[in-house]
Amino acid sequence: MHEPVSISVRSTRRIQTLGITAQVRDAVTRSGVREGICVVFVPHTTAGLTLNENADPDVVVDVEGALSRLAPVSAPYRHAEGNSDSHVKTSLVGSSLTLIVHRGALVLGGWQGIHFCEFDGPRSRTVHVKCVEG
Repeated sequence: MHEPVSISVRSTRRIQTLGITAQVRDAVTRSGVREGICVVFVPHTTAGLTLNENADPDVVVDVEGALSRLAPVSAPYRHAEGNSDSHVKTSLVGSSLTLIVHRGALVLGGWQGIHFCEFDGPRSRTVHVKCVEG
């Protein structure tokens, strides 16, 4: 049985996308899994994960902007904590990724990277990585 690995992430802005591909790759290596799957999970209701382009930093800026237009901070929300937009953004993005592990490495496209999406920061967060042989 391979133990899950927890990754700590610290955001510095309310909405921020942070690349965590290297940390997830390291967790896969430490797991010892050669063939299987890797599940990356965020146990927070106002943060998520996405798999997207990792080469041009303008892509994450565009994604953050589009999500902010879809779920603006000030809208007629009923949730009283002032972070309803963060919950909506998390629902749109999702809180987990399932990735293939082949020959001990993540299978990603040439341009793909794993991004942690903070929607209610700045905060310290945790991302869990679990690799399963199979």
